[in-house]
Amino acid sequence: MEFSPFNNIIKLCLQGMEMEEKEKPEEALKLFQQGWDEATNDFEKFLAAHYVARCQKDVSDNLKWLEIALQFALKTNDDSVKSAFPSLYFNIAKCYENLGDFENAKKNQELGAMFKENPSDKGPFYHGTRADLQVNDLLTAGGISNYQSEIKMNHIYFTALVNGAGLAAALAKGEGIERIYIVEPTGNFENDPNLTDKKFPGNPTRSYRSQAPLKIIGEVTEWARQTPEQLEKFREKLANNKGEIIN
Repeated sequence: MEFSPFNNIIKLCLQGMEMEEKEKPEEALKLFQQGWDEATNDFEKFLAAHYVARCQKDVSDNLKWLEIALQFALKTNDDSVKSAFPSLYFNIAKCYENLGDFENAKKNQELGAMFKENPSDKGPFYHGTRADLQVNDLLTAGGISNYQSEIKMNHIYFTALVNGAGLAAALAKGEGIERIYIVEPTGNFENDPNLTDKKFPGNPTRSYRSQAPLKIIGEVTEWARQTPEQLEKFREKLANNKGEIIN
């Protein structure tokens, strides 16, 4: 399943997180529980269970919901959830440790460590921009951040979700038209730390970065475009973002 901020379950999770930020845990739990009740597929159930779990004050209840989240994550078993396996296993291990079950704590700690490796995503990968480029051109690090103009980026960013690249293109600075290029990493890459495990577990947006160039191998012309109202909401969130970009 492709991660989308317009998915109803993801919207409920975002609303729940807003309640957490406002220090309203009971309202947050209601929204997360509603997400669980309304989830219709394994990915949505994994996501909602994850948030229900972190609202639990009792360790046993926390463990129960984490294991439910893991169950549905394993059923989904695609690149939208694989990056969440380390944090799921490590959190489950911590629960077992708190319960005095050190054998299961060790087992889950080892599973978490096993999954904490370089991204296994095979793509295809996309880069959204307003620059006019050609096949075989190289995209390189060193550009100015689209979100904080005083920052020169040490990495080049890309995603395996075409609609995510479309959003990046729409939000990019410049006067050119929105472009999505199909790209091929020429070196190692890693999960984007600005997104991974920030609001959502793992890297469901399948967003990556590399210090090595990206080679343009094609272009996409069709993707789901956001309305002007939706884009304005994204711009407002970016303007109000108090977090620092990890460069």
